[in-house]
Amino acid sequence: MRLGKQRTAKLKMALEVAGFHTAILTDPDSIAYLAEYSNYLGIDFGRPTLMVVPLEGNPTIITPLMESEMCARMSWVSDIRPWSDGIDGEWRAVLKSAVEGKSNRVALERRSIPALVANDLLPMLNGVEVGDVGPLLSEIRMIKSADEIEIMRQAGQVAVAMVSAAREVIAENVAEYEVALAVINAGTRKAASFLDDKADRFVSPTIYNLQVLQSGSDTCLVHRRSAVRRMRRGDPVYLCFCGIANFRNYKLGFDREFFIGEVTDEQARVYETAVAAQQAALATIKPGIACEEVNAAAEEVYTNAGFSAGYRTGRSVGQSFLEAPELKRGEKRLLASGMTFAVDGGITIEGSFGGRIGDSIVVTDKGFEYLTNYPRQLMII
Repeated sequence: MRLGKQRTAKLKMALEVAGFHTAILTDPDSIAYLAEYSNYLGIDFGRPTLMVVPLEGNPTIITPLMESEMCARMSWVSDIRPWSDGIDGEWRAVLKSAVEGKSNRVALERRSIPALVANDLLPMLNGVEVGDVGPLLSEIRMIKSADEIEIMRQAGQVAVAMVSAAREVIAENVAEYEVALAVINAGTRKAASFLDDKADRFVSPTIYNLQVLQSGSDTCLVHRRSAVRRMRRGDPVYLCFCGIANFRNYKLGFDREFFIGEVTDEQARVYETAVAAQQAALATIKPGIACEEVNAAAEEVYTNAGFSAGYRTGRSVGQSFLEAPELKRGEKRLLASGMTFAVDGGITIEGSFGGRIGDSIVVTDKGFEYLTNYPRQLMII
């Protein structure tokens, strides 16, 4: 049985327990997870793809006509209903025929449903009790299968290839964007090495999105993208791969920092404290530990060194950039084997410097395993 079909069966069981008759999915990551279909020119272009999962019967995918043949080849779902721009009510009419009068309780992805869809869908559901399918999906996606973890290990190797290529290019008088180009090239080639030209015809190895990279005093600007600035001796160079370490739609968190030629004592202290905070958090990770305890271990390191935490210690990763649970204050969820997280250490000194590190890990029966395994000590190029 296809993996997406198994996941959809789990969702149906969760819907039944929660008392829902139908789920209407609008998040592209949810549809990719369940239907194994990715529509690349979707809601941002005014062309939503939707998935309707009834408690009884087969699911339906509603997608633009131009994507319908690819959908049929990519997905295990057989009921595919195409729509065309400007014709017969577009997706609205198709969705209305799929849901109207067929459910008393419907579950939507309340946190992520686009306004474009919600504005027309909610009137269709007039008189129907509407709930949230998000928490049900989060529970299903929280523990990764062995197959998923293996894909995420490969994604980790792609990320390491990217940072290794960056290290080779970083030097005095090199423009930041040249480093980003090297990252894209190396990551794409590594991803391609895991793919088969027949079995993986719908999987692109190409690394995309803008590289988060800052050098010099701009390392205090946490998510600035690579620019034309030329790096100088004494510059710290920070790279975040969280938006581009993406393989087979599994998205990892990964950060590294380098120093060109030299490093000041204060920069070294800040960076090494960030690493110590991350390692303290990682040392607590094992099944049964509350997420907030992992965060507290990192915050204790910051406090003892005279710093304050600037953001959460980690987030769950998978087919979305942010999944549940998070490693932050107030998160009571207990860790379990098979959960996957990005775990960070970071300190920002306003106006001058930021020291950061991040890795993705999988929780195991005894602790954790790195998905991104690359040196963490202070590295001077």
